[in-house]
Amino acid sequence: MTRLLPVLFSALFLASGVCGATPDPDESEAAVKPVGMTERDFTDPERTEWGGDEQRPLRTTVWYPTDATQDSFEVTVGNPEDPLFVAGRAQGNPSLSESEDRYPLVLLSHGTGGAGIHLMWLATVLAENGYIVAAVNHHGNTSAGENYAPEGFLLWWERTRDLSAVLDHLLEDSEFADRIDPMRVGAAGFSLGGYTVISLAGGLTSLEAFEAFCDGPERDATCDPQEEFPGAPSAMAEVLNEPHVQESLAEHDSSFRDDRFAAVYAIAPALGGAFTELGLMPIVIPVGILGAANDDIAPVETNARHFADHIEGAELHVLEDAGHYSFLSRCTDSGRERLGMFCRDGGGSRDDIHQNAADRVVRFFDQHMN
Repeated sequence: MTRLLPVLFSALFLASGVCGATPDPDESEAAVKPVGMTERDFTDPERTEWGGDEQRPLRTTVWYPTDATQDSFEVTVGNPEDPLFVAGRAQGNPSLSESEDRYPLVLLSHGTGGAGIHLMWLATVLAENGYIVAAVNHHGNTSAGENYAPEGFLLWWERTRDLSAVLDHLLEDSEFADRIDPMRVGAAGFSLGGYTVISLAGGLTSLEAFEAFCDGPERDATCDPQEEFPGAPSAMAEVLNEPHVQESLAEHDSSFRDDRFAAVYAIAPALGGAFTELGLMPIVIPVGILGAANDDIAPVETNARHFADHIEGAELHVLEDAGHYSFLSRCTDSGRERLGMFCRDGGGSRDDIHQNAADRVVRFFDQHMN
């Protein structure tokens, strides 16, 4: 899962574009497939924030096709003066393209402790190919929030409900509602986000199975506390008897399937040990899975291949020169110097890995939603 130090990962946004983003005045205005980018401060009225009484925040970034030719911005992650990652390029808040009446929609789910902006490499390629794309920051489990919360790290299934709530909002959004084809909605996720979309497709989580897996000989790094919040288990112990935690735990093995989603794609998915063979049998929609051969965080055999072996019709591809963190944003020179393993890619080029993965995701959704 994505183990990122929270102080290093902040995707900050201006009202008209992005902070940590700079316009390129020399960029050609003749971009073949320009991409727009905007934000929404959604909330979930059905759930409260962790440790508070306000509605649960669901800040969401949206990318989409546009006909505009204004300057695009380079979006970076970290200190704008010395960024650690380059997320991609987009135009700030242009209008949606008029080339289609309605567009397919793909929702994105980031890895644990990360942020939706780290999947911009995938979002922009999807948008260039005619998709509206929305990435939510999962409350309590995102570096784009004010604080981490143990519930955000350990009550994984709550992330699934985030995606359903974001879809509710987008289907009522003044700008996007009438331009989304509700019959062509999909979701993709990385690492814990891969778990999230498997759950969204109907996979049933089993804490008992995960405990047995972690006590067994096949246990992997998904069993361990995450480095950006290593104290999550002890912090959870302090709130374990709170009503909101007990209510969530009581529902952990429920189905969070959302029938509005037509297909899902899991990239380097984690928590394979939390799903039994029977728990994956309810999934009937198309599922694509991408593993990384050099993944030592969510190893292919206990995660990607486990899902592929037990989800009927699932499509599995394994990238030979990729590691787990290859699916984060592209590292800057400063990032490579300071972040070590988070910028190593198992032998391949991160740009090439991103392009390979994005092409596969686009083909998958084109096949199963168009």
